[in-house]
Amino acid sequence: MDSGFLVALSGFSHNCVVREKTAAMPPPSDIVKVAIEWPGANAQLMEIDQKKPLSSIIREVCDGWSLSGSEQFALRYADGPQLYITEQSRSEIKNGTILRLAISPARAARQLLDRIQSHGIDARLEALKELAKLSADPTFATEFISMEGIGTLARLVESGTHFGEMLAFTLTAFLELMDHGIVSWDLISLSFIKQIASYVNQPMVDVSILQRSLAILESMVLNSHSLYHRVAQEITVGQLIGHLSNQEIQTYAIALINALFLKAPEDRRQEEHTNPLDQRLTEMASTLAQKHLRSIILNHVIRGNRPIKAEMAHQLYVLQVLTFNLLEERMMTKMDPSDQAQRDIIFELRRIAFDGENDSSGTEKRKAMYTKDYKMLGFTNHVNPAMDFTQTPPGMLALDNMLYLAKLHQDTYIRIVLENSSREDKHECPFGRCAIELTRMLCEILQVGELPNEGCNDYHPMFFTHDRAWEEFFCVCIQLLNKTWKEMRATAEDFNKVMQVVREQITRTLAMKPSSLDQLKGKLRGLSYSEILRLRQSERMSQDDFQSPPIIELRERIQPEILELIKQQRLNRLCEGSCFRKLGNRRRQEKFWFCRLSLNHKVLHYGDLDESPQGEVPFELLTDKIPVSDIKSVVTGKDCPHMKEKSALKQNKEVLEQAFSILYDPDENLNFVAPNKYEYCIWTDGLCALLGREMGSDLTRSDLDTLISMEMKLRLLDLENITIPEAPPPVPKEPSTYNFTYNYG
Repeated sequence: MDSGFLVALSGFSHNCVVREKTAAMPPPSDIVKVAIEWPGANAQLMEIDQKKPLSSIIREVCDGWSLSGSEQFALRYADGPQLYITEQSRSEIKNGTILRLAISPARAARQLLDRIQSHGIDARLEALKELAKLSADPTFATEFISMEGIGTLARLVESGTHFGEMLAFTLTAFLELMDHGIVSWDLISLSFIKQIASYVNQPMVDVSILQRSLAILESMVLNSHSLYHRVAQEITVGQLIGHLSNQEIQTYAIALINALFLKAPEDRRQEEHTNPLDQRLTEMASTLAQKHLRSIILNHVIRGNRPIKAEMAHQLYVLQVLTFNLLEERMMTKMDPSDQAQRDIIFELRRIAFDGENDSSGTEKRKAMYTKDYKMLGFTNHVNPAMDFTQTPPGMLALDNMLYLAKLHQDTYIRIVLENSSREDKHECPFGRCAIELTRMLCEILQVGELPNEGCNDYHPMFFTHDRAWEEFFCVCIQLLNKTWKEMRATAEDFNKVMQVVREQITRTLAMKPSSLDQLKGKLRGLSYSEILRLRQSERMSQDDFQSPPIIELRERIQPEILELIKQQRLNRLCEGSCFRKLGNRRRQEKFWFCRLSLNHKVLHYGDLDESPQGEVPFELLTDKIPVSDIKSVVTGKDCPHMKEKSALKQNKEVLEQAFSILYDPDENLNFVAPNKYEYCIWTDGLCALLGREMGSDLTRSDLDTLISMEMKLRLLDLENITIPEAPPPVPKEPSTYNFTYNYG
């Protein structure tokens, strides 16, 4: 665009602003002032009437450049994704937008379809490059797909004659077109799947081709049950492990591993007679647990020389969740008291604790003492301890953990059992009962059996440092429980109190994200019972001794001042602005946009970004805006327009909780998904403050309590250690005489 046009457009916008300021009435809301470009011609400055049909507007634009056949043309945005404008999307055009006259989507689709089938290599490459870019446009995609374009691309791939850059553009266009959801993935042929799988299995393949091939296979698995079976026959997790050492594609490889495991049928573990394909889940479980996969992820991903990005963190979180979900079957399996093999495990626990490794003759002699032994082991049912494992959760998983401790950490197991069974002061820690309840607690904390949440990145590096991370985690925590029991000098009546303290110790430590099990042990040692009490006391100080009427009255007087302070902080944060992620079908291709409030609190400025910004984005780069006076309301969660279709999906729960929308005149909306809970609270509070409504977020309540507590403590410093009465002191009686004398001598 030449400088003369920019000056003209600037003057055009300036004149519009001057007229708006001086006019008695604002311009009609259905009139939009734009600039329209056409290659080789001067741009047209137009006022578009949104009530007129789009075809009429395009005809006027064509007449301005003496172009015939207006039905062969369309309008597109000149900047950003350059999407086509339709009757449905025309309401998004803003004042000052630069548009471009282009050939219509149908005409563009027909031309590209012909060009990608031409014999000229250069022409075909240019066509595929343009197609890869246009395929992200839903209007163009609809036209191209209606011309059997996807079938043409699939045949080009199946032919095996495309390589390098040409193949990469072909796969990119195919993936973009399929992601619109217009065509079912079930229509994909087996030969296409085999060809895509061959790119993954070949040793020397271009990174861009490998990335797109992995992404296509992941989409197949996630979107079609029948394609899962076909992909699982062509690709094994073992083959994907080899790609994890390549930092350019490791995210895509882990995403496909997660997809294969996530979509594996759930009932296969129960089947004894299965065909080779039906054994995929068991194979997947063993592959996920094997040392090779874990060590590669640990060394090449978690401890790699690149920082872990949000998408990789999410995939590691998903892998962690799916790995723990392997425990769900045992967690939900009740013990069968009549099953001799299961009862033998309990016998083994008793033997290791009391008979020793080499005592083979003790079993018969001690049968009469089994009840006493089971009591010493800490089981609730001394006669038949199998009944302790009939509640789910934790079911048989608790027994598995106890056996692992007894066999792999035998000295620790024997020490815990014997030191408690030999105590006569009623302070013994019941090992069996504690182990069962601890297993249930760990399942709750780590959400065993729950589906991964969309957008969650909460993975724990230490679980990738050991082949039996779950069992080792249990062994560390059972020792913590025994230690805390002794520190609290607890009895059987204190069991629930001890478990509450242990839960707090574990959750506080997990929040510190220890990088190894040894680091976990060190942090847990620092969180002794006395330290937990200290932390609780410091967190509770704001609530202590603040219930008397004078203190409550002081609190009520301070609260408006503090609320105003919080309001100003929220508005200042909105003026700084925040970056938001655009929701799409594939999280790995992230797109961002930025929004911030003007310094006079009258306009919200926003615009698209190519990447996540570092710091503040200038107002000049944010091309769109919404006057605060036009905002009608702010809605959250399932009431948001962009959450209507997603709220039913369990994996979108976290996205749903961080979604909010601005509804503004005339019947338009701006949709947000906050990057975290903190930003969600900041923005919903700030927008409510702008509209003069109450700030009701959890963060506001927390900040209000913290700031009021600090202010009250400062004001009450002079009254420390002085008891504040419930009622004001009585007024003294009147003096007998009012003849007071003052000596100023």
